[in-house]
Amino acid sequence: MLAYPLIQLASAHAQSGRFPEMLALCQQVVDAHAGEVDALLGVAALLQSFGYLSRARVCFELVRDLAPNDLRCTVNLANLAREAGDHAQAQQAYTALQVALPHHPVIRRNALTSQEYDPAVTDAQRLQQARDWGEWAITQAAGPRARPQQSALEGRPLRIGYVSADVCQHTVGLFVKDVIRAHDRSRCTVFIYSAGQVDDWVTTEVRAACTLRAVATLDDAALAALIRQDEVDLLIDLSGHTAGSRLTVFAHRPAPVQVSWLGYFATTGLRYIDAVLLDAWHAPAGTQAQFVEPIVRLPQGRWCYQPVPWAPATVAPLPCLQTGYITFGCFNNTGKLNAGVFDVWAKVLQAVPGSRLVLKWRTLVDEPLCDTLRAAFAARGIAPSRLELRPASFHVDVLKEYGDIDIALDPFPFTGGLTSCEALWMGVPVVTWPQSRVVSRQTLALLSTIGLPELAAQDADDYVRIAQQLALDPDRLAHLRLTLRARMQASPLMDVRGFTRQLETTLMDLYLGI
Repeated sequence: MLAYPLIQLASAHAQSGRFPEMLALCQQVVDAHAGEVDALLGVAALLQSFGYLSRARVCFELVRDLAPNDLRCTVNLANLAREAGDHAQAQQAYTALQVALPHHPVIRRNALTSQEYDPAVTDAQRLQQARDWGEWAITQAAGPRARPQQSALEGRPLRIGYVSADVCQHTVGLFVKDVIRAHDRSRCTVFIYSAGQVDDWVTTEVRAACTLRAVATLDDAALAALIRQDEVDLLIDLSGHTAGSRLTVFAHRPAPVQVSWLGYFATTGLRYIDAVLLDAWHAPAGTQAQFVEPIVRLPQGRWCYQPVPWAPATVAPLPCLQTGYITFGCFNNTGKLNAGVFDVWAKVLQAVPGSRLVLKWRTLVDEPLCDTLRAAFAARGIAPSRLELRPASFHVDVLKEYGDIDIALDPFPFTGGLTSCEALWMGVPVVTWPQSRVVSRQTLALLSTIGLPELAAQDADDYVRIAQQLALDPDRLAHLRLTLRARMQASPLMDVRGFTRQLETTLMDLYLGI
């Protein structure tokens, strides 16, 4: 049988949670098409997308043996190393790839995003590579361009365009959909340029609230022409350098004012971006030194959160009252884990005798990765029996599993965003350690917005102290469990209308101030 139908069937099994059937079909493809590069790449991509990193690595290495000059496997091996938390290997691979393919947009943006996970990369290095990208993008777009002529508003609505590959059930889509719906149509006319492949319930909600244009098939010049045709006044990038980004379109300068917001956590490096929208918690004094774009601070915070419709109606009881021990947890991407995180978390577990740690992410279906994590904690004096490693599950079940967690531990320097919101919504306090880069301050911003900045540590020892004190105070944990939702609902974090009005005012001021 041809490889492609088998891979499609394997993907359908995976989407339904039938992983043994998926794995069997993947092996069937590998056995029957061992000499076919595209078949092996298809299997490897499927395996990687569902967390089977080691099996995917084997397929990518088979491709490398078959076609040593085919850099697709090298690109994917670099991404795989990042997901496994092997940042040194990832950086080495991305550096070599950029030498081999200096004008490949996906490689360049993956290299930039990967740096945000890597604690060894300095702020200066991150800024310089982003600047280099910005100048490259301008060159690729046929050189420098003047700012387009602005049109006077004269009482008309501001024409706003959002560009994103994630107008779907993705972190960005979930954060932005309610803002799109809440826009005041007397103040702004809204366009969404959807560059992704997924069309789901989030896409449907957004499409009903504005003019949505599917632009995945358009090249940069065609997309820029469409934006000009729509006479967009202010264009907002929601992706930065993340997957599916169309940030290179902004180098064509299709709108008079261009802004970065929400979906990225560092400078884009593009000098044609007129502002990056942050807040005082994400961007304290001195943060401008990390950015090419001017920082504009939203007064009520950078984000607005609403739970998904299937979120449990109530929170579960505090688990330590039933188990007799504290359960710490982290449901973040394993790419955010590193030696520094292991050092601090091991000290937390040592400071709270009998406590356990639950880690959950899709890659924790991969046994070699799980063995690596267990070994990392064992080397720090933590018995493997104190770790529970859980693979992916459907989103509704992820939310229910917070019922097993007393206290969430935030990784660093790449902290939680939507993950932290969901932990808090499910009644679980989050301990975090904000550092210099913006991405390390996401949970701090959330905690500050809801009035719990005391859960943000000053340093590693303070992180351990906060976690230990929470663990020793079941009354406080029980109180937080019962009151976190009301605290969130009463805060600016969940005030969709108020957030959207401040966003509109900020965007209007930007347009009029250029």
